Amino acid sequence: MALDWLTPSHFVILGFLVCFAIVHSGLAALRPIGEAKIGARAYRIVFALASLGLAVPMVIYFFNHRYDGAQLWNLQGVPGVQTTIWILSAISFLFLYPATFNLLEVAAIQKPQVHLYETGIIRISRHPQMVGQVIWCFAHLLWLGTSFMVVTCAGLVAHHLFAVWHGDRRLTQRYGDAFTQVKARTSVVPFLAIVQGRQSLKLQEFLRPAYLGVSGFVLLFWWLHPLLIQGTSRLYW
Repeated sequence: MALDWLTPSHFVILGFLVCFAIVHSGLAALRPIGEAKIGARAYRIVFALASLGLAVPMVIYFFNHRYDGAQLWNLQGVPGVQTTIWILSAISFLFLYPATFNLLEVAAIQKPQVHLYETGIIRISRHPQMVGQVIWCFAHLLWLGTSFMVVTCAGLVAHHLFAVWHGDRRLTQRYGDAFTQVKARTSVVPFLAIVQGRQSLKLQEFLRPAYLGVSGFVLLFWWLHPLLIQGTSRLYW
């Protein structure tokens, strides 16, 4: 039949993504209320556990069904494609984990706070995680070429585009005119504010141990990638 390629996994991954978006963005919106009720550290733990509780099974499901559906193209045998995918993936991680966050706050060792950043990778884009997710999706869609991956990428990009609006809204509510000024000096589109002369790139801000840590993580993930795929394949989800 014409729709034989439309396997149930397309809808399952979309359900995962919708649930994750609701929980992740919803808890972010409720942060002021939650912190007032249970404290910043406790709320960070609740936020992390809820997000990871959905993210981990979603990632496992993605690995196990990434080739589901219609094969729209197959470029895996084309010379240079695999290298391009790894380079794009490495760049995406530099945006996804921009090293502007205090890791001790993320782990709730120090009191988590909301910060107003305008340095480092924020000069390139005010929403680096959105940029990183788009790059990651483009790279993996190019590599896999399946309808399942199209659905996955559509859900991920839609969530991050919503997060751009949602994040700006929350920072405007918290910081008011101070964030309005930051918006005037930065851009969502990568490098746009720099090209327009509203922002300047300072390379010394990228010479931080945290960026070296992200680079190390990329190398570690490259090494563990086959083991991760092998491990998740043993879970029949």
